[in-house]
Amino acid sequence: MIQALDADALYTPCDPDRFGFKSTAELADLDGLLGQDRAEEALQFGLGIRRHGYNLFVLGPSGMGKHTMVHQFLHQCAAEELVARDWIYVANFSHPEKPRAIELAAGRGSAFDRDMRQLVEDLRSAIPNAFETEQYHARLQELHESFQERSRAVFAELAEEAEKHGVTVVRARERDEFSFVPLKDERPIKSEEYEALPEEEQQRLSAVITSLEDKLRGILHQRSQWQRELREAIKTLNREVGMFAVGHLIEDLREKYNDVAAINDYLSEVQEDVIDNLNAFRDEEEEVVMWETGKAEQSFRRYQVNVLVDHSEAAGAPVVYEDLPIFQNLIGRIEYVSQMGTLVTDYMLIRSGALHRANGGYLVLDAHKLLTQPFAWEALKRVLYAGEIHIESPAEMYSMISTVSLEPEPIPLNVKVVLVGERYLYYLLQAYDPDFAELFKVQADFENSLDSNDDNQNRYARLLATLVRKDQLLHFDRDAVARVIEHSRRAVEDTQRLSVHMRSINDLLQEADYWARQGGRELVSRADVQQAIDKQIYRSDRVQRRIVEEIRRGTLLIDTAGAVTAQVNALVISELGRFAFGHPSRVTATVRVGEGEVVDIEREVELGGAIHSKGVMILTAYLAARFAGNKPLSLAATLVFEQNYGGIEGDSATIAELCALLSALANIPVRQSLAVTGSANQRGQVQPVGGINEKIEGFFDACQAIGLNGEQGVVIPSTNVEHLMLREDVVAAAREGRFHIYPVSTVDEAIEVLTGVTAGEADARGEYPPESVNYQVKQRLEDFAETRHEFAKPGDEDQDEDAKDKDDDAS
Repeated sequence: MIQALDADALYTPCDPDRFGFKSTAELADLDGLLGQDRAEEALQFGLGIRRHGYNLFVLGPSGMGKHTMVHQFLHQCAAEELVARDWIYVANFSHPEKPRAIELAAGRGSAFDRDMRQLVEDLRSAIPNAFETEQYHARLQELHESFQERSRAVFAELAEEAEKHGVTVVRARERDEFSFVPLKDERPIKSEEYEALPEEEQQRLSAVITSLEDKLRGILHQRSQWQRELREAIKTLNREVGMFAVGHLIEDLREKYNDVAAINDYLSEVQEDVIDNLNAFRDEEEEVVMWETGKAEQSFRRYQVNVLVDHSEAAGAPVVYEDLPIFQNLIGRIEYVSQMGTLVTDYMLIRSGALHRANGGYLVLDAHKLLTQPFAWEALKRVLYAGEIHIESPAEMYSMISTVSLEPEPIPLNVKVVLVGERYLYYLLQAYDPDFAELFKVQADFENSLDSNDDNQNRYARLLATLVRKDQLLHFDRDAVARVIEHSRRAVEDTQRLSVHMRSINDLLQEADYWARQGGRELVSRADVQQAIDKQIYRSDRVQRRIVEEIRRGTLLIDTAGAVTAQVNALVISELGRFAFGHPSRVTATVRVGEGEVVDIEREVELGGAIHSKGVMILTAYLAARFAGNKPLSLAATLVFEQNYGGIEGDSATIAELCALLSALANIPVRQSLAVTGSANQRGQVQPVGGINEKIEGFFDACQAIGLNGEQGVVIPSTNVEHLMLREDVVAAAREGRFHIYPVSTVDEAIEVLTGVTAGEADARGEYPPESVNYQVKQRLEDFAETRHEFAKPGDEDQDEDAKDKDDDAS
């Protein structure tokens, strides 16, 4: 018979005496990533290779500390690289809707912005002063006098000619209009006097006036030409004076930025635009009105610089994490302001996105957040493929708005994108997005655990010291460190491994620190760590305690003593958030004559999952292959989890269900003081299951609530023994002989422990020893076959033969 495990096999302690320190205060911080050699090598490769598409996807379960580790690694790499360059947008005077992007060395973007602001201030002072000089007014007066002199000369000549013919020129100054009036006695003639003149004289005067009017029209036309010439002359003079005032200021900036061709080209355009708009700087009264109405600000605004990205205070390449990777936060956006009910914009309202700020460095994004934002994933792929950032609005892309907008010049992109997410996202993208493999060629897969050898345990202690210093916690003594390591083994359900789930580790350290401070201790002790673990469980185990209480009261029917045929205590595990617990669930079976069908009631009512249904099919195949090799399996059986209303999934109850069937067939009772867990294959081998510690403890709690009698225990797969890290009270009960853990490797071993009857091995003829479980099962199945044959209709014999042939083929 199988012997129960020794208590020492139920828990693998960490000996604190093996540590060479008294507390974590003596340990140096941990360098690098603990247990993540594969991921670290992938990060180094992905960041080192400068080729298109070699972006990274960091994958692993949530809570592994991927973000923290990636940021630490990236900052170390970025610190050794060159500072990224600044990017600015400036006005495009030829095409205002297409602002120009200019690249500058780090810090020069904001410096150029200050220089342009100072230039505008200087121009607002220098230009009016230049136009207040005596030389300017003298030249301006000279131009006006020249025009007046030419005008007076031609009009004087016209007046002289008119006087020769007895006509004078009359000018209405308020309307700048001219008319011709005949003279009499050197005075303008009155209308009645004109009417009294002879007809010949009237005709002569009319002809003279007509001729003079023709000449006047010619003079006025010529005078208009002279006025245009005057305006051009004044404009040329103003440009000369303006150039004198502006030229040296622009030239100073050119010299300062003579190494940037784009800046020099822009300054030339600024100079030309200022010369073309000198009046905006000259007229003080007009400027006051413009400032009061806000027009001056708009007038001078076109000379401002939009510093899109400023690295003036950076040290090394940028590392940017965008917590909200919506389309606008990634690509950038163009803002609008409302003016008189209309949305307007200009290049100063262009805002940078995460890609702009990370350009020349690294951009870290959470894959789940990115994929759940509309347009964001497609926009990121488009930018990475194009190698440049083109700012655009989704509303404009899909013609959702008709507002006039800008088309900023695209900015070349040189960035490493690091996506951080869980494994399923990586494999889904690989399977369903053909672009993903082209753009994210490097995967950094984070391990869940690492080997629990001496070297790693020492490094683990250094990790704890690092976290303690980072969060300013009390240091842990070596007993506390040993307890954390033991808890880490249980977290991964493996005595040979240590968990590297950073969130859980950090939570445990902070809570242990809290209880140590509550107790007034200077160091965190083992008792503080244990109290933190106990309190974590206590805050989460309300449902578990309720289930145990219902078992104690008999509401949930679980027997922990006696023996019952076709009834087995299976162990199931439930997860509520981050808390998992085990509890027993009664499995019962019924058997009768049938056609080889085992009905899984859970599956029939859609409470059973696919894996659970697979387990039932496997046990059906096991029965047919072992006990009905040359005869039809004439069995109809049903299996059910009693009082299960929430569904069941997994194959860890396969052994329990199979033992319930064997008990029903052999009519041998099963010890109710035992519970069983484990899956099985078609050959009857017992396979390991998950949650082994929680399952054992769940049955122990139920037995303890009803009353331990020294016979209770759990049957587990022998391959799960190295996963045992049971609670102290369970280990103590096992040491005192009040609770037992039985490891089994086969179904035969499991049924022997559960029934106390030998399973029996088949001899060369396939016969089992009398009184063995397998003998009773085989006999019962043969009786079913004979009964089925006796009751079969004549037309069914062929069907029986067909069924027998199928069973032979299956065996």
